[in-house]
Amino acid sequence: MKTKAYLREFLQNGTARKEKFPNFDTPMLATLTKDYFDDPEWIYERKLDGIRGLVYKKEKNVRLLSRNEQDLGATFPEIREAASALSEEDFIADGELVTFDKRVSSFSRLQDRLPIRDNPSEAVTSPKVYLYIFDLLFYHDVSVEKVPLLGRKSLLRKGFTRSDPFRLTAYRREAGKKFLQEACQKGWEGLIAKNENSTYTHGRSRQWLKFKCTNGQELVIGGFSEPRGERIGFGALLVGYYSHGKLQYAGKVGTGFDDEFLGKWREKLDRIASSKSPFENFSNDRNGRYHWVQPKYVGEFSFMEWTDKNKLRHPSFLGIRYDKDPREVKKESADENS
Repeated sequence: MKTKAYLREFLQNGTARKEKFPNFDTPMLATLTKDYFDDPEWIYERKLDGIRGLVYKKEKNVRLLSRNEQDLGATFPEIREAASALSEEDFIADGELVTFDKRVSSFSRLQDRLPIRDNPSEAVTSPKVYLYIFDLLFYHDVSVEKVPLLGRKSLLRKGFTRSDPFRLTAYRREAGKKFLQEACQKGWEGLIAKNENSTYTHGRSRQWLKFKCTNGQELVIGGFSEPRGERIGFGALLVGYYSHGKLQYAGKVGTGFDDEFLGKWREKLDRIASSKSPFENFSNDRNGRYHWVQPKYVGEFSFMEWTDKNKLRHPSFLGIRYDKDPREVKKESADENS
């Protein structure tokens, strides 16, 4: 099969090269920053609040994988099945699986599609999920990771059919600060700023930066408190993050749960009970009111700010993250590769 004409310029200038279809590798990750800027050599994309989804299509075999290589195909079968129609060629595409509450992407609504780990057969098809594709790693028989970002964007536009449930992520040039202001007014999570000349690297990079409207991050569940009054299940989750290989306590979260979640997750947490605290810096059992669990689950949380003692101020639960490895959860600080 002949190489596509629009790939030839990249093969000729050496940024693309023919390779065998690669195995999975960690996707490129953005670094949080509070140094917002305008720059003519950077582009700005909407930050969607969902789950990272990478499509690996080789001949008729299509895999939909999370950022830590979990198979998402059983949970989002419509995405996996439709991927084969995107292109006749082999490809690896990078994107975000999202659903919406009105016009705002909603990780909380996406929870209705996420019984991934415990019972994949529970997967449902509502709410509707889309895969917003923002990058391309491999196409035809060619690795394009070293092609500059705008070149990879061009290949996406030229080589892929655009139809639901797939969408190409739009972007703006320059005016990053003004765009961020608009994003926050619309209730978006923020923006991703990307150097238009950047290559695709695996792992966290400062060539992609997160501009966030609100504070939020993943945290590991290490325990819970007993409910009070008429509340069922549990009172609050005890959460933390890893630092130098040790789980650090970050506080209690008692809001954002409905009764169905409280009841269902009390049963789940009881099944992974532990006799001792998993936190290096917190062990007080408060006369038995705290219950410890093995640190197997990761949640997504919003909060006002970090205190000077590294505790969450006014946190709220958003949902469970089945796509994150607990050991990889670290405190996300601006301008740090955490």
